[in-house]
Amino acid sequence: MFCRIVNIIQALFIGLSVMFLSSCTFEAKGIPVKEFRPTKVAEEANVKQKKEMEKEIARMSRVTENSVFTEKRGVPEYRIGPGDVLIITFWDVANSVPYSTVVRPDGKISYSYMEDITVVGLTSYEVDEILTKALKEYIRIPRIDVVVKEYRSKTALLFGQINRLDTSISGIGTGPGKYPLMGKTRILDFIVMAGGPITGAEFANADLRRVEVVRKGKSYTVNLYKAMFQGDVGQNIVIDDGDIVTVPELPTYGERVYVFGEVNAQGIYRLKDAYDLLAAVSKAGGTTRVAVDSDIKIIRGYEKDRNKPIILAANLDEILKKGDLAQNISLQDGDVVYVPRTAIGDINEFIANTVPLLDYMLYPDKYRDAYFNENSHLRFNKID
Repeated sequence: MFCRIVNIIQALFIGLSVMFLSSCTFEAKGIPVKEFRPTKVAEEANVKQKKEMEKEIARMSRVTENSVFTEKRGVPEYRIGPGDVLIITFWDVANSVPYSTVVRPDGKISYSYMEDITVVGLTSYEVDEILTKALKEYIRIPRIDVVVKEYRSKTALLFGQINRLDTSISGIGTGPGKYPLMGKTRILDFIVMAGGPITGAEFANADLRRVEVVRKGKSYTVNLYKAMFQGDVGQNIVIDDGDIVTVPELPTYGERVYVFGEVNAQGIYRLKDAYDLLAAVSKAGGTTRVAVDSDIKIIRGYEKDRNKPIILAANLDEILKKGDLAQNISLQDGDVVYVPRTAIGDINEFIANTVPLLDYMLYPDKYRDAYFNENSHLRFNKID
């Protein structure tokens, strides 16, 4: 009952906002779509940023060591950390005597006659050498082996479109979650070991072209299709401790265009179906008889910069009656197409009056939080 009331309130809010926008009168024009070109400065900045990211991603794929592993004698070896479980095996002639120990929070262990041996950051081979050298004070020719039994100190998070496989037989967990890192692990191996990307589903397939990696607060986008099908090893980066990997949905289902105003079916449409102005208006059932087809506005970039969105002006009449296809602008993810009832002019006033509707569509959490702050006796809990 409560959800139904909230949905009714939301529907009324959108309807009132659109009616309010449709009734406003303004005095100036937006940027004609035929004249709109991204500024040279913006284009150069985008190119520079893209090249810098490509260089950084390539560097992340060539590392020979990080906080998880280091290469010794040309072989990558795991760096031991607090919480890891080690098995130290002492060989007495042909008999083996295994000893299990957990690396303490201070990065040290104790073994046999030795106390407080620092092992954090070392490989099992290096710990073997340290223990063997120390035991020579008590044993003539000590023989020991050191291996990591449980990897607990380094982990990475994986979210998004990852398969949840049947684990009843293997007992190995799959799907989104936290996973231990056991050495040099590339992102493709990491995803496959966790169940692999979702493919062949009716909805929400994985988009391996836009896999996001967040490392120490900085975000990177890697194209794993290039690594898989074009042999671009530079995209197959090495995972580090604390990385957050997100495999998103395909854009087919994730990219949206908003169409409002004097159209017969206002709503949110997939960019795949509403790829340009004509397609968007057609998908929305065409314009109404009171629509001003000559002054359609496209709001672009609001999600990136709420204070300075780009307002484009398109003339649908010239497309339909004069065949001026230059007016038929290609749309982008997040574009808002607004068909007015009266001519729009004062862009600043237009933006000021449009902000409540845009905020409602693009940032619904603001209204949710405001509602529950005013009604603090209610609680909104996730159902697991």
